[in-house]
Amino acid sequence: MSQAATKATAPWSPLLKSHLTSSKSKSFTLSTVTHHPTSGLPVPRSRTCELRGFFPAVLSLHPSAAEALDAQGIGRTPQGLESDMPVFTTDIRMAKVGELGVSGGQVEGVFWVEEVQVQWRVRGGTVVLGGGEEGKEGREGVWEGIRGTGEGAGFAQGDWERMVTTYFASHSPVMRGTFRNPPPGQPRSKHPETSELKMGQKVEDLKDPVARRNFRVVVIKPEEVEMLDLSKAPDAVRKRWTVVRDGVTEKWEEVELWP
Repeated sequence: MSQAATKATAPWSPLLKSHLTSSKSKSFTLSTVTHHPTSGLPVPRSRTCELRGFFPAVLSLHPSAAEALDAQGIGRTPQGLESDMPVFTTDIRMAKVGELGVSGGQVEGVFWVEEVQVQWRVRGGTVVLGGGEEGKEGREGVWEGIRGTGEGAGFAQGDWERMVTTYFASHSPVMRGTFRNPPPGQPRSKHPETSELKMGQKVEDLKDPVARRNFRVVVIKPEEVEMLDLSKAPDAVRKRWTVVRDGVTEKWEEVELWP
């Protein structure tokens, strides 16, 4: 892992990033698949997540984060590296983490950018980072999606945990504290608060052992992307890009669709 890839930017990526930059909201709907406990049939699940950047870049750092990173000698996002892989964060105790395995790691993220009247759908596999060696088998695939040169080209195996810490730092102390909440979605009667797991905590320490035990970074590796531009309706524009891989080469096939 001594050098980042030199492959081209995905054709849809600059426009998506431009739209997200113009948007006040970075929230999107994430869909996964689980199985019905009785019938075993596939059941869809959706929830709202917050875009944290495109790995390894962090969309924005909390005002306290830069100082905290410097104080702990962790460093920041490697310079000169970029990708087209969206990132969100989650608590490993939440159902969505298990559902990533049920659906083969496949997800769909839907962005509605009100400011430009455009909907984006990003479909692809996922890699979960954090928890030490967890996700190690998927790191090579993430690395293959990174491109760039310069200072960040030295991004190596030892930097994975540093990047997870940087994404943790992008949260406010209050949000970091939610990773010390009682287990999400579990009955209060069976899981009362404890001195370690309770509501309303603030976490300043970027290496807090309890919060970091529960914190995960999820990288989406796009395989199919759709854009529906309603800004000129009724003459709306809809396009789909699908990745085609042939060994080490990769290209995106573009098709214009009826809206």
